[in-house]
Amino acid sequence: MNRGFTGAEIAEDFALPPALVAEWSTHGYYGSVSHNVKAVYQRYMGWFDGNPARLWPHPPQALAERYVAAIGGVDRVVELAQQAYDAGDFRWAATLLDHAVFASPAHETATALYADTLEQLAYGSENGTWRNFFLSGARELREGNFGTPTATASPAILIQLSPEQLFDSVAIRVDGPRAWELDLVFDITLTDLGRSFHLTLRNGVFVYVEREPSGEAPLHLTLTKPRLLRLVGGDTESDGLTVEGDLGVLTQLVGVLDQGDPDFDIVLP
Repeated sequence: MNRGFTGAEIAEDFALPPALVAEWSTHGYYGSVSHNVKAVYQRYMGWFDGNPARLWPHPPQALAERYVAAIGGVDRVVELAQQAYDAGDFRWAATLLDHAVFASPAHETATALYADTLEQLAYGSENGTWRNFFLSGARELREGNFGTPTATASPAILIQLSPEQLFDSVAIRVDGPRAWELDLVFDITLTDLGRSFHLTLRNGVFVYVEREPSGEAPLHLTLTKPRLLRLVGGDTESDGLTVEGDLGVLTQLVGVLDQGDPDFDIVLP
């Protein structure tokens, strides 16, 4: 970094001392030197590498469409990628095909060659995380998105969350632009934990602080933590919830939450 190299340049030329390379336990079976060198660079320098042309690039799809057009169309891009693949330059083939697939997702030749290319990169990858990324990408190109094998919204996991974690889960679901004009305030008391929280939604940001109810908030909810789980999941009707004040405050909050993937809805008894 002191000599002006970027993260990618450092990662390409970085080598461990021979004594460490000789030890099997220092090899990148999980993670890699290349990956971690870039992470260190980003920690200290951020994402920008100092090249002004990279300050404000187009996002991936728009960039891909322009690259593909400049090269001469998606068929020409695939032709060049095939040449790189045949020459064993799988990294360059993947770069070309990434643009081709972003620009023309339905191009069967491009997606098939991209899958083969990622598979070859996986075969040559020592560490498991890179190998799994390459193989997962190949599978998705061939079969479509295969999702995640873990149900993170299962009751067994959710019941372990603290109130703060539950409130955080609400905060990250707030759709900022839809909530910009709202100014909501309410209190929550969790009877089984003996804790109370003051919650606000202003400027599209949901914030909480632990404190006793002041009586000034237009809404005060009294419930248990298990009932809070169901409330976060959208249940405002069933028993176990004591409402003092204007329930419309809560209705407005729920109305600006990003519902996300319905497969991950919180469903609790």
